[in-house]
Amino acid sequence: MSYYIAPRFLDKLGVHITKNFLNLPGVRVPLILGIHGRKGEGKTFQCQLVFEKMGIEVTLISGGELESPDAGDPARLIRLRYRETAELIKVRGKMCVLMINDLDAGAGRFDEGTQYTVNTQLVNATLMNIADNPTDVQLPGSYDSTPLHRVPIIVTGNDFSTLYAPLIRDGRMEKFYWEPDRDDRVGIVGGIFAEDGLSRQEVAQLVDTFPNQSIDFYSALRSRIYDEQIREFIHQVGFERVSLRVVNSAEKPPEFKKPDFSLSHLIEAGKLMVGEQQRVENSQLVDEYNRLNRGRKNYQPAPSQPSGNGSTQPANSNGFQKQQHSSAHLSLETQEQIRQILAQGHRINFEHVDERRFRTGSWQSCGTAHIDAEWDAISALEAYLAEYEGEYVRLVGIDPKAKRRVVETIIQRPNGKN
Repeated sequence: MSYYIAPRFLDKLGVHITKNFLNLPGVRVPLILGIHGRKGEGKTFQCQLVFEKMGIEVTLISGGELESPDAGDPARLIRLRYRETAELIKVRGKMCVLMINDLDAGAGRFDEGTQYTVNTQLVNATLMNIADNPTDVQLPGSYDSTPLHRVPIIVTGNDFSTLYAPLIRDGRMEKFYWEPDRDDRVGIVGGIFAEDGLSRQEVAQLVDTFPNQSIDFYSALRSRIYDEQIREFIHQVGFERVSLRVVNSAEKPPEFKKPDFSLSHLIEAGKLMVGEQQRVENSQLVDEYNRLNRGRKNYQPAPSQPSGNGSTQPANSNGFQKQQHSSAHLSLETQEQIRQILAQGHRINFEHVDERRFRTGSWQSCGTAHIDAEWDAISALEAYLAEYEGEYVRLVGIDPKAKRRVVETIIQRPNGKN
C-alpha cells in the first residue's frame, strides 16, 4: 500500500533532523522538534512514513512511561534511551532519533485538577538539560566523560501550552503545528483507500462530505465497511462456536471477499459514524451525574413541624429543604461575583489549602469538575466551606476557550472569616 507523505511534513522533519547531524559554525540548533495539532490528524503516522523514507531508526518513548510510582524513574528512562540512541548512531553509522509520543499527556498540566508530581518536574527538567547539553547526558549515579553523538528528539502532542514554558522556548524546541489542508487530506485519504478502486475525484468528494473530520475518521470508516461480512460470518458459524473457529482452529483462517467500497456506501457508513459522535457530545451524562451527586450531598432533611393533631411531620412533602439560588451563608458580594463570572461564559472551580501549605502556594482542587450553573456553584461552595473549615478556600474562574484562569479569590481563611 502506498501511503501519502505531506510535503510540508517531510520538509519540516527532514530539515530538522539533518540540521542536527551537521556541524554549522556559530549556529545554535534546537534539539527538540515539537509536532502538535488536533487529535487524530496522523502526526505519529506521518513521522513513521518520513523515518521510513529517510532510512532513520527510531527509539520510542510513550507519554504513559513518563509517570511511575518511583520518583525519578521516567527521567532516568529518558536519559537511558537517549544514550542508547546515541550508541546506535555510532554503531550503525546512520541517522537515529528519539521520539516521545503524547508528551503533553505525560508531562503537561491541563487544569488545576491535574496533579503536578515530582516525576512531571523531573521529566521537564531532564528534557531541558538534554536540550542544553546534548553531548553530555549522564545517568544518575555515574559519570562518563566521553562525549555522546547528538540525537535529535521528536515529540508529539495536542496542546503544548500545557507544558512547562521554559521547555518549549525557541532555543530548545522548534514547534510545528500540523493541520493538513484539503490537498493533504485528499492525498492521505487516497492512500488509505488506495487498494479499493476509488478515483481521486471520489476521494475528494468523500473528504468534502466530511470536512470537519480528522484523518483517523477515514481509517475507521474503511474498517467499518468490513463489519457486514464479519457479522455474516459470525451468524454462519454461530456465536457459540466463533471463538473455536477463530482462535487456534485447525481450519484455515476465514477469507472475506472485497466489500462494497462505492462512494455512496462509504458516505452512508460515514454519516452513521458522525451520528454516533454527536450522541456522545450531546449526552453529557457526567455533568448530569455530578449535579445529582452534589445535590444529594447538599440537601438536608427539613426540621419537623408540629401538625394539627399533635404529631410531627416534615416541613415539606419530600422531606428535604428546597435550595434557593441565594444563600444566607455566603456574602452578597461572593454571590454576585459568582453570577458575574458565569455570565461571562466562564466556569468555576474551588481549591483549598491548609495554613502550612498556603505559604508555598500548594493549592489543591476540592474535587469538582468545572461548574457552569449558579445554583451548583453556590451549593458546592457552601459544602466546601463546611468541609474545609479551618483552611483557606478560594474561588477560581476559568476561561474554557483560552484554558486559563481569569479570577482567583480567597473566600475563607483559617480564622473563620469569609
